[in-house]
Amino acid sequence: MAEAHSAAALSFSLTHDGVSVSYDQELLRDFWHGYVRGIKRRMGRFNNHFRAGMFPANPLTLAVVVGLISIFSAIGIDVSFGVVPFLQNYVLYYVFGDGLIGRTISLLLASALIWFALVQMIRLSLKMLLCYKGWMYEQPGKPISSPTKLWLGILAVISKCGPALHSFQGALPHLPVPSLDETVKKHLRSMKPILSEKEFKELEVHSDRFRLGVGRRLQRYLTLKSFLSINYMTDWWEEFVYNRQRSPIMINSNYYGFDTLNDCPTTVQAARAANITWAALQFRRKVERQEISPFSIAPRTKVPFCTMQYERLFNSCRLPGEECDRFAQWDDAKHVAVFYNGVWFKVPVHNGKRLLDACELQAQFDEIIKSDPKPTEGEEHVAVLTAGERKPWALARKEFFSTGVNKTSLRAIERAAFCVILDDEEVFYDPEDHTKLDAWAHNLLHGKAYNRWFDKSFNIIISKNARFGINTEHSWGDAAVTAHFVEFVLLKDVVFEGYDETGNTKGEVKVKMTPERLKWHITEPLQKQIDTSLSVANALIADVEMALLPWNEFGKGLVKKLKCSPDAFMQMTLQLTYFRNQNKFSLTYEASMTRLFREGRTETVRSCTVESCDFVRSMLDPKTSRDERVRLLRIACEKHQDQYRDAMTGRGMDRHLFSLYIIKRYLEEESPFFDAIFPPTYLLSTSQTPLNQCDDEAEMKHLSPDKKLKLVSAGGGFGPVADAGYGVSYVISGENHITFHISSKRSAPNTSSAGFKADLIKSLREMQTLFVE
Repeated sequence: MAEAHSAAALSFSLTHDGVSVSYDQELLRDFWHGYVRGIKRRMGRFNNHFRAGMFPANPLTLAVVVGLISIFSAIGIDVSFGVVPFLQNYVLYYVFGDGLIGRTISLLLASALIWFALVQMIRLSLKMLLCYKGWMYEQPGKPISSPTKLWLGILAVISKCGPALHSFQGALPHLPVPSLDETVKKHLRSMKPILSEKEFKELEVHSDRFRLGVGRRLQRYLTLKSFLSINYMTDWWEEFVYNRQRSPIMINSNYYGFDTLNDCPTTVQAARAANITWAALQFRRKVERQEISPFSIAPRTKVPFCTMQYERLFNSCRLPGEECDRFAQWDDAKHVAVFYNGVWFKVPVHNGKRLLDACELQAQFDEIIKSDPKPTEGEEHVAVLTAGERKPWALARKEFFSTGVNKTSLRAIERAAFCVILDDEEVFYDPEDHTKLDAWAHNLLHGKAYNRWFDKSFNIIISKNARFGINTEHSWGDAAVTAHFVEFVLLKDVVFEGYDETGNTKGEVKVKMTPERLKWHITEPLQKQIDTSLSVANALIADVEMALLPWNEFGKGLVKKLKCSPDAFMQMTLQLTYFRNQNKFSLTYEASMTRLFREGRTETVRSCTVESCDFVRSMLDPKTSRDERVRLLRIACEKHQDQYRDAMTGRGMDRHLFSLYIIKRYLEEESPFFDAIFPPTYLLSTSQTPLNQCDDEAEMKHLSPDKKLKLVSAGGGFGPVADAGYGVSYVISGENHITFHISSKRSAPNTSSAGFKADLIKSLREMQTLFVE
């Protein structure tokens, strides 16, 4: 269609009067606006990267350096360390002579060189400053050490210089390679609670031989890699943990996020979809203009984190490969892909001059819904290819989607800013009936398998009754960035944009755009592959069990009275629950981030420790006093916090062992140590959803606590990581509210999400008794 319009926009014909040129002014004007927009975007990106690259300096400091060097030069004092005379007498003299022009250019060039050198010295100093991690180990409630006070003071001054999103990227330190001896020692201690005495002694022997033998060689290779790469772990992590996995990413990899559990601001599906889409595009604009804060809100200060993942959130897609998938991102996208009633649409969000307003987006969503489209044979299930095995999808993509309408439609989806799903189901939150919340979680995690494009960076899901949710592909980034995005979207949608009295978007439609239906050519071989993928996906869906628990009896407000970290307290509660449910201890995974380092992703905190086991046993022993239980709880929580701090500061063990294992595989080395421990099986996999990441937004600073509480979502969750294990995500969303998301496989004889939930309720109430004097 676009090619036909181009042909009609400009045409030539030969007449008796000469060559006749006809053209469509409106279409050519659109071409011109698109060209100008591209130029503006490139100039804007250059300006943003230039400013970020010289932070905390700015163009004013360049003017100051030029002025000072010029003034001193005018009175006969050279403060350029000889650079000005050298340039004037030995470089520019042969072009401009010894006149005013040569002297002026010499002053400008010398000033720029000196300013650049000063900026690099400042940036190097900033990098050294950010290497300090002592602030992480300061004990809450106790006086802060002098080095940390100084560090906080310097960082506070720098934060007032107006940093952009990527201002600290070049200054962030590289992830350090931990000590081999320390990693082996930590690993051995982490295995003690789950091994028999005989198994532990065998692992001690393997560990010592590895530490003194092949481990040294692997460590040298890893150290070399750390010198030659920005982050020694991230590229391997993304390749081997995500992109090389051939199993379906639906349930196994993708995760979901929830709307707020408060009353929905509207029941009009098209209106909610429009407002959410508009808010998402505002976030994309802030990322492009680097207006997102580079700081994470820490208890004591604002600390700069790696912001690389924000760039990958939009205009991106995971592309299937026969052996390894790859991540693809495009420079710009002026449309979103929309799925409704079995049909995909390409919906423009930009008219060439500006982003469309929410009301203009709603007009398109309304048009799609009112048209009541009917899918052609096979069309409805095309997206299920992204829910099945990766290799068959890669082969089908290569064979059936490389030409014709299939290629055009596929490109429209993969190159969209993101996907919007107008669901045909209603979802609910009923405090008296949690099964409805469980059904909502199932809907967000996998839907019907064919009504999500699981390869896209994220799918915005709008239910028939206008509830919002998100399904996110995992390879491009982690949940913290998605949580920030969802929090921002809810802030814009619920608090600032809002709806009129009829539940529709506000504003007047000034630009009318038309959604384009995407077409597909489904051949019999393609239909067979679609049916196969659907069968695989349905089996996965039938096997997963979700159980959600919104807990309102206490929250972090009460936990703090015990002088414990709320997160550590929840981990101890989960340890107690898991032991009650399985009658044993097991390796436990808690996700921590390493974004204090450049291109950092995640690290593992092994929550099952010798100390946590002692606490769990005390809770199950009726003879143990409350005071003794509280004492053991605090010891276990402090141990957990130390592990969390180590993980965040680059002293974790799991990613280190993972990288050594990859090198071992490359070198084809023999290692009884790795044969015994790799891959680790985490039968309890946990994660906490971060909150309050929009506190730096100017609008948030003027919101009342009640309005802020309305924005709090129910967090998100993920599918079970191990066949015989549990996946548990939780969000501590207020002084008196926690939401747990529990997943497991129905086929596993030893697990039940509903059973774990019942045990969790019992554990929470037992933990609550520790607060009572």
